[in-house]
Amino acid sequence: MLARLIFNTPLEGFLRKVLNKPKIEFTNSSEYWDLRYQKEGDSGAGSYGRLAEFKAEIINQFVKEHQIESLIEFGCGDGAQLALAEYPNYIGVDVSKTIIATCTEKFAGDETKRFVHTDEYNQEQADLSMSLDVIYHLVEDPIFEGYMRNLFAAAKRYVIIYSSDKEETQINEHVRHRKFTQWVERNIKDFEFVEKIPNKYPYSELNRNQTSFADFYIYKRRA
Repeated sequence: MLARLIFNTPLEGFLRKVLNKPKIEFTNSSEYWDLRYQKEGDSGAGSYGRLAEFKAEIINQFVKEHQIESLIEFGCGDGAQLALAEYPNYIGVDVSKTIIATCTEKFAGDETKRFVHTDEYNQEQADLSMSLDVIYHLVEDPIFEGYMRNLFAAAKRYVIIYSSDKEETQINEHVRHRKFTQWVERNIKDFEFVEKIPNKYPYSELNRNQTSFADFYIYKRRA
């Protein structure tokens, strides 16, 4: 009965993969995610079901309202979230060569989308720079700082971050929650905070795969 209740959801396919997912030994952030994708892993529950739909609704509306012509995302993941997007021109950057190859094949023929490995990122800029469900996976301080500086340097106009914003000990080796807004306030002077959009489905231990501790944080380049 319980199994039927669990799988009778829009996340059925994702949950089946989670239950059968091989354990990946953590060494560092980059290697962890590349190994995860090699072993037929995915970007996580946040890229599927109602959480993905919530994110798409917020970002697609923002793109239209602010006449965004180009976007760059740092940590593009498996493309599940991107499949719901309505973006005029998109660059996806990721640390996993495996997933860059996967996304390139998945969106082959779509000239509005391009994917590059982190090592091949050439300081391209876009109207909007995004980070979705990535920051709390950057467990190493130098990786976090380099990522944040690239994220803001890539934005001509806006930055959208979807993440937790708290300091908290986490038992999972590949998760480290950070009060990233404090880092931005201390280190990024040419952007101002505009708005926080709370998650439509705030985190609940009773429904972890369809709720999230992440909210939207929007920044705008100062005039």
